[in-house]
Amino acid sequence: MHVQIALYDGFDPLDVLGPFEVFHSAGEFSGGGVSTEFVSAEGAREVPSGFPSIKLTAISTVDVNRGGVIVVPGAAGSLSLDPGVAGGIGWILGRAQSTELPGRLREALTRPDMTVATVCGGSLLLAHAGLADGRPLVTHERGQDLAGTKAVPVEARMVDDGNLLSSGNVTSGIDLALYLVEREVGPRVAHAVSELIRHERRGTVWSATGAPVSLA
Repeated sequence: MHVQIALYDGFDPLDVLGPFEVFHSAGEFSGGGVSTEFVSAEGAREVPSGFPSIKLTAISTVDVNRGGVIVVPGAAGSLSLDPGVAGGIGWILGRAQSTELPGRLREALTRPDMTVATVCGGSLLLAHAGLADGRPLVTHERGQDLAGTKAVPVEARMVDDGNLLSSGNVTSGIDLALYLVEREVGPRVAHAVSELIRHERRGTVWSATGAPVSLA
C-alpha cells in the first residue's frame, strides 16, 4: 500500500504526522508493504502548516496514477468556518480548494485502485468541492452538519464508504490510519503498530453494510 499525504498551505500538522507515523511503522512491520510520502498539488516544495513554526517538505506532485491511498488533512487556524474570515479554517480550506488538489482528488475517486481518506476538516474540503455529493461523510463536530454541501453527514468516529474514508477530528487521524492498515495490509500489522505507539483505537466505524437500522 502506497500512501500519499497531500499537503497544502495551512494544513494541521497533527492530521499529518499522526497518520504518517502509523504508516511508516506499518512499513517497518510489514517488510516494506507500506510506503508513504508527502506530496502537494504544486509538486516538490516546502509547505507551511497552520502554525508558523512548522513546515513540511512535499517531495513530489499528487499522483493519481500510482494507486494506493491519498490522505487529505484538515486545516489549523482560527475556528471560523466562514471562508471570508482571513486566517480561519474556512478561509484556509477555501484557498486549498482553489488549487489543483480537488481536481486530482476527483480523478483519484474514479480510479478503481485508489482510495481517498480525509482527516477532520479535510472532509469539508472534499464536500465543498462537490467530491462527496450523496456520500456519507464525517468531519469535525464544528462542521458536522456539512451545511452548504450535498454530502450526507454521519455522526461516527470514522466512515468507510469504500474508496472514500473520513474521520471526525484531529486525533481520529491515527485511528483512520490504523484502520486502513488493518483493511489493506492485515490486522497483525495494525496490532503491532498500535502496540508500538500505545494507542487503543476507539469510536465507531460507520459503513453502509449489514442489516439496516429499524426504529420500529
